[in-house]
Amino acid sequence: MFYSPHVEAAAKHWRRRDPPKKTSSAASPCTYHTFSDPAHVVLLRSQLLNWYDKEKRELPWRTVAETEPDVNIRTYAVWVSEIMLQQTQVATVRDYYNRWMKRWPTVQDLADATLEEVNQMWAGLGYYSRGKRLHEGALKVVTELRGQMPQTVDSLLKQLPGVGRYTAAAVGSIALGQVTGAVDGNVIRVLCRLRAIGADSTSAAVTEALWGLANTLVDPERPGDFNQAMMELGARVCTPKGPLCSQCPVQPHCHAFRKVHVKQEQNSKKLLGKLSRKASALPDIEDLSSETCQLCPSEPWVDELGVQNFPSKPAKKPPRVERTLTCVVARPGQQGEEEYLLRQRPNKGLLAGLWEFPGLLVEGENSEVQQKRALCAELRTILGTHLTESLFQYVGEVVHIFSHIHQTYVVHSVCLKDSDTQTQTGNAQWLTRSALQEAAVSTGVKKVCVSSTCTQKSKKIKLSGAKSSRQLSLSSFFKTVKEESSS
Repeated sequence: MFYSPHVEAAAKHWRRRDPPKKTSSAASPCTYHTFSDPAHVVLLRSQLLNWYDKEKRELPWRTVAETEPDVNIRTYAVWVSEIMLQQTQVATVRDYYNRWMKRWPTVQDLADATLEEVNQMWAGLGYYSRGKRLHEGALKVVTELRGQMPQTVDSLLKQLPGVGRYTAAAVGSIALGQVTGAVDGNVIRVLCRLRAIGADSTSAAVTEALWGLANTLVDPERPGDFNQAMMELGARVCTPKGPLCSQCPVQPHCHAFRKVHVKQEQNSKKLLGKLSRKASALPDIEDLSSETCQLCPSEPWVDELGVQNFPSKPAKKPPRVERTLTCVVARPGQQGEEEYLLRQRPNKGLLAGLWEFPGLLVEGENSEVQQKRALCAELRTILGTHLTESLFQYVGEVVHIFSHIHQTYVVHSVCLKDSDTQTQTGNAQWLTRSALQEAAVSTGVKKVCVSSTCTQKSKKIKLSGAKSSRQLSLSSFFKTVKEESSS
């Protein structure tokens, strides 16, 4: 197997037995965590871009970036894709992106849309504030920037709401050819493994070091392609679990890969008794250097993880647990189709501006009678009519998991006989089932709607997928509901 000279130097780094000399500045990373040889940088660029040219996925936003001659449209299109791709997988984004660009192909078209229309288009994609920020940005471009998208990384960062350091760099390099690195989650993982950066990847020292590496490595002739190649590598080869090291085009540059083999060699010698007791008792390099280098690992090496020892992340906070009392209120529709009462959420906060069934946040333990009494009072303010508790039917519980909230909807239903029942507040409306499916509602609301429909015969079911901690997709949820309701 081929190893370049600088990788052999890396092996020496891990085999070294003498404590490292303390540096005058703990913030200055040792050369082991950098690319100090320009020749190695040039080689890595070539290897990565050659792989990317052969293996890259054909994605609609890449096609626009490569073929669209109008720089304004090109910048807008890449901006939309980057916002959609935040915290969302490519497979999910593709269809949303195509529908979005078909409806609003220019920033002017998006500015002409209403926020309600944007929310409708975004429904189901999650992190709903992103759609609102895109709309706000389009309005700003049209009203304050004379319809011209910002043309530099700095202006993208300063002038577009919701655009941070990574997004500005990605749009600037891909759409505008600006020579800058771009560091997202995939790139963090690739760089931490390439240079064996094992300190907390969210720390300020590691963050700045990674941006420095990205700016060193980016190809000045093809900055956009290089940044996308780094992301592609992280998404398809250098993955969080089960990385495909044998398929990695930049494997000869990877300190993490080399360290795995050094550790295996050391362990083999220990098993064969070829290492003296004195040598095997000495601490590993991480224990020595973490005092002086802010990028070296602070946690002990785990053989079973291999290259997955990098990057290091702090433990995730457990999601906040919430229970929401929710009522599905139905009435006969004008065209024979049932209509449902929905209320619009506030314009700020979680699911801002989306529509949902009337509900209340549950605090503490409440009996079913207390729940129905609370719903009666809530619906009285919306409909201006008195409802008796006997009209309410308990449906069950629906679990929906947001990124930071484990939400349980405690669902009741009410079927009104009067088709003329009107709302008394401006933030409420009646929608048919078909209209509800197209409205600006969250996936959780659609789950609640399904659960209510499937329990019309007073069957109490819990639709939470309790046998698995993994959240069901909406399609699999429909299947589960169908199976439970027919059992």
